[in-house]
Amino acid sequence: MNIVPRPLLIKGSYFIRPVLVWFMKGDRFIDPIDGQGYYSLLPYGYEKQRENVLSPGTFSLERHRLMWLYLRNRTSFFTDKVKVLHMAPEQSFYKRFMAMKNLDYITCDIESPLAEIKADICDLPFGSNTFDVVFCNHVLEHIEDDHQAMSELYRVMKPGGWGILQVPISYQRETTYEDSTVTSKEERKEKFGQYDHVRVYGLDYYKRLEAVGFIVEQVDYTKEIPADDVRKFCLEQGEILPIVRKPKEEGTYIYS
Repeated sequence: MNIVPRPLLIKGSYFIRPVLVWFMKGDRFIDPIDGQGYYSLLPYGYEKQRENVLSPGTFSLERHRLMWLYLRNRTSFFTDKVKVLHMAPEQSFYKRFMAMKNLDYITCDIESPLAEIKADICDLPFGSNTFDVVFCNHVLEHIEDDHQAMSELYRVMKPGGWGILQVPISYQRETTYEDSTVTSKEERKEKFGQYDHVRVYGLDYYKRLEAVGFIVEQVDYTKEIPADDVRKFCLEQGEILPIVRKPKEEGTYIYS
């Protein structure tokens, strides 16, 4: 990833996808996003490769498939008419969400070729209280001023709105580790696990979200999924979905 720019990886992936789907089809695993079966999934990982995690058809990882299942089974996202902001949209979701007639779907990122609007997450070009739903997954660990970024996501969300704001979390850490003096790719890789990360989030991540005003629910949705399906869908057992809500002006909130 630090050799080939991410936008080029995204564009190039469309050419190889049909070949991978045909070559790896089977019935051992199922990607719940497109329903395609595979005898194996692709390995993936920045340093240490994880086996059977990257779906050839949707390029989804464990976290994408978990989010899809949660949206499908626990929310009315696929039927409600809502305005959605998707920061750094994932390939797994982009075309599917774009095609959904019930969504007013806006994508935004500073460089992704999938993003309709190019903007800095710390200075979003949207009015306050604009979006019913906000998705921002595996972005904040790249942002130096994550408090400002969280505040912007809160600002543009409507009162009563909700969202999913995933980040990589070290569940062994009580507090987030960050050091603004670490600036080189080599040292960031050593300290934070990836060359373009600026911190390692700990269990206080949820309090950081609460500090800007969000109501936060830590959802372990894998507890509601049969063990055989967790294995079949290649999910990470125990992964937490950070579900955020913006209180209504009266101090209450709604969630569909």
